Amino acid sequence: MLNQFSRTQLLLGQEGMESLYKKKVAVFGIGGVGGYVCEALVRSGIGSFDLIDDDKVCLTNLNRQIIATRKTVGKYKAEVMKERMLEINPDADIEIHKCFFLPENADEFPFHEYDYIVDAVDTVTAKIELILRAQKENVPIISAMGAGNKLDAGRFKVADIYETRVCPLARVMRRELKKRNVKKLKVVYSDEQPIRPLEDMSISCRTHCICPPGAQHKCTERRDIPGSTAFVPAVAGLLIAGEIVKDLSKQ
Repeated sequence: MLNQFSRTQLLLGQEGMESLYKKKVAVFGIGGVGGYVCEALVRSGIGSFDLIDDDKVCLTNLNRQIIATRKTVGKYKAEVMKERMLEINPDADIEIHKCFFLPENADEFPFHEYDYIVDAVDTVTAKIELILRAQKENVPIISAMGAGNKLDAGRFKVADIYETRVCPLARVMRRELKKRNVKKLKVVYSDEQPIRPLEDMSISCRTHCICPPGAQHKCTERRDIPGSTAFVPAVAGLLIAGEIVKDLSKQ
């Protein structure tokens, strides 16, 4: 019967689509990368989601985040993403967690229920904890490496963490995962040399913070505020989604 996923079914077949509908994917981080992951996965027929993010849409998100519009500024990203996804597929089962993932609250998440985990968070501590939890529960995970300060979207690729090069975040992750005896990790990364962002205080969040009132994690807390574009994080997110659909449709 003709339905909204018929064009995808022409490629994956009915069994592949049924497999996707039965899967639950957890997306940690609903930003420039994670938002496009959610968009592509719900359009691909994944049936259940956990969305985890404590941030609110900021005016500076409009240049790259699919959920960011003038109407959504100041709203929780997880709530906006859920609403958008349900407009695409009302039958999707979507739970949201408006919190910042840390080792301290990791026990609050049902990792054993997930069929796939997306690591689209920014901090090394959170990334490592997600990877260790996924490994413990034997759940596939894919991690986004650095997407900031890049201009060439064609330099992104899928690889094992130990095959990455150039990316500063990947370098740190290789070192930390090796210490913890993590043997492999699927990542999306760019081998483009990061660009040093301009130090223009007239447009810097450092001196003109416009984070919504009550925001618990502001970009001004970062050591460096990265530059970004509309297309670089989008490509990283779509690559991640493609790997997930490819892997889950075969199960």
